Amino acid sequence: MEEIGKIKLDYTFYPGEDLYCDGQVEDELLEIVRNYAGIEYQRIIEEKAQWPILYHLSSQRENIVDWIPMEGTEKVLEVGSGCGAVTGALARKSGEVVCVDLSKKRSMINAYRNSECGNVTIHVGNFKDIEPVLSEDFDYIFLVGVLEYGQSYMGREKPFEKFLRLLMRHLKKGGRVVIAIENKYGMKYFAGCREDHLGSYFSGIENYAGGGGVRTFSRKGLEKLFAACGIEEYQFYYPYPDYKFMTALYSDEYLPGKGELSDNLRNFDRDRMLLFDESHAFDGVVEDGLFPVFANSYLVVIGSGFDVKFAKYSSDRAPEYRIRTEIRRGGEGKLLVEKHPLCGEAVEHVRGMAMAFEDLRKRYEGGRLEINACELHEEGEKVWCSFEFLEGRRLSELLDECLERDDQERFRKLFAEYVERTGYREEYPAADFDLTFGNIIVQGDVWNVIDYEWTFGKEMETKELAFRAVYCYLLEDEKRNKLDLDAILDELRITPEEAEYYREQEREFQKFVTGKNLSMAEIRNVLGQRVIQPLKWMEKLETGALVNRVQVYENRGDDFSEEDSYFVPDAYQGEQEIEMELRVDGNVRVLRIDPCMDACVVKILEMTWNGAKIPLRDPKIFTANGRLLKPADGIVFPTKDPNMYIQADALSPRAENILCLRMEIARLPLAVAQDMAQSVKKLI
Repeated sequence: MEEIGKIKLDYTFYPGEDLYCDGQVEDELLEIVRNYAGIEYQRIIEEKAQWPILYHLSSQRENIVDWIPMEGTEKVLEVGSGCGAVTGALARKSGEVVCVDLSKKRSMINAYRNSECGNVTIHVGNFKDIEPVLSEDFDYIFLVGVLEYGQSYMGREKPFEKFLRLLMRHLKKGGRVVIAIENKYGMKYFAGCREDHLGSYFSGIENYAGGGGVRTFSRKGLEKLFAACGIEEYQFYYPYPDYKFMTALYSDEYLPGKGELSDNLRNFDRDRMLLFDESHAFDGVVEDGLFPVFANSYLVVIGSGFDVKFAKYSSDRAPEYRIRTEIRRGGEGKLLVEKHPLCGEAVEHVRGMAMAFEDLRKRYEGGRLEINACELHEEGEKVWCSFEFLEGRRLSELLDECLERDDQERFRKLFAEYVERTGYREEYPAADFDLTFGNIIVQGDVWNVIDYEWTFGKEMETKELAFRAVYCYLLEDEKRNKLDLDAILDELRITPEEAEYYREQEREFQKFVTGKNLSMAEIRNVLGQRVIQPLKWMEKLETGALVNRVQVYENRGDDFSEEDSYFVPDAYQGEQEIEMELRVDGNVRVLRIDPCMDACVVKILEMTWNGAKIPLRDPKIFTANGRLLKPADGIVFPTKDPNMYIQADALSPRAENILCLRMEIARLPLAVAQDMAQSVKKLI
């Protein structure tokens, strides 16, 4: 037994070496947690810009368990605790946490980073060896990113079934098992993300045909597993974008609406393809009720569910603004919206929402904009606020429908009504800076503001708030770009200078919210993982296949015609070299060769007629609609229809002639080719 800070590490079943290791990065992680406090991890993550550092040390990993209601007395078993990404959160929420992990080094990292948690014991070794000594009275058993490794714990014969059955023996009556795992048919995998564990494309979709010891499941696959284990009570939740860095959690009682799932470029570990727009695809599956099939991850609770039906995290903000928004079922069965501070610094921000309600209620009293009431709650050290959950349609949905029908007139009418309602008593010293279309619920003739988190005690021009609403609306979905923004700006009487000022103000506001920290989107950019778009490559290849072709015309005295032309197969040797041998009938008087279907520059390496070199500077034999460069074997064509002409009847023709031609060629933008041609005096 070893103690690191207040944490106990039990090595009774440790085999003497780590059978699972990520290499040198674990030494780096151990060095960090030994020498730095948790408050410094974000800075280190940004400075190091490495996926393993982000993955193991980011506080956002805790979101997956943070929302689960606990009383503080629960006994928790965490299997596969690793470097302690969620151990600290479980320790703060419960009475006792027992961890099991195969790796000594990872367990030491866990212990150092959570050394102040006096209610944590870590057993190091294989779960199968440790399991017999574990008690059978756990309120919760957590498997976060662990079930898929069941074969490593239990061997090959029905490993996942054995694993679950074994775990269930250690659950007290009324307890819960919580499983977080990727969906093998998650939308991100179809769209081009690599499989999380194997790093290969489409592994889960192809049912792991290539082998490997890791297995994730579809929803149906998990349900079959539960049935095989005799498990009848379970609840599915859907972490989004996935369980690793969850920003939102949905449930079967509260599924996402159209337009909500737009934050999809969140892979941090490696390059990915982008085969289609996931947000548009999600819109379709949401409309058809298929989101549970294609959600990227699952969080399954074996046992009874929770009152929480939805959770949204704003955890990449500055500490004083970090909150969790929940939709839960209250005591009378009504749905409530609650906002909870995620840290002590954010308590005043939550208090401010209740004050904002009073200010906005007074401003809009007598107008046509309702402010959803906010009630502040305090129980001991806990502070949160609650709102009534309002049914209805978001104004953004109504506006989207106008654009889908190309009904710009209806859009402008709704927008004008938005300006009229929100601009009521503009001079009052209270303004909701976040009066976006998605924050307004429309119930017939009643418009309700459901979120006014960013309310400032000063007057603001209505056109400024309206500009921000439109600006955010357009940024959320490129499909909205069909909106005539200039017409909207004209209606608001916003000059180009004012528009640029408002854009800069928005950028400053975002930095105000995130503080010194980078947002997760910015961290992704810092990590430098590429988004590869094969469709663009295909378009380029298809364009190249159409453009990079050599066409030959034969004039036998009746000028050139498409009927007397042909394309030379395999003339292109790669992208930039042409090599061909043509047999030319003795009746051909003029031969025209089009080296490609685009502006270009060519360097003629060889051009011979029956073995004799063709003189490029003799206009009686060779001409072109390009300009001859120095040296004399280069030609720039400032046209998308480049032509070269060989006067065959001036070259002592035979009954059959052989033209050999080798050229290097580079396509150019037309404007560049034209500029090059202008610097050359003479047309060939």
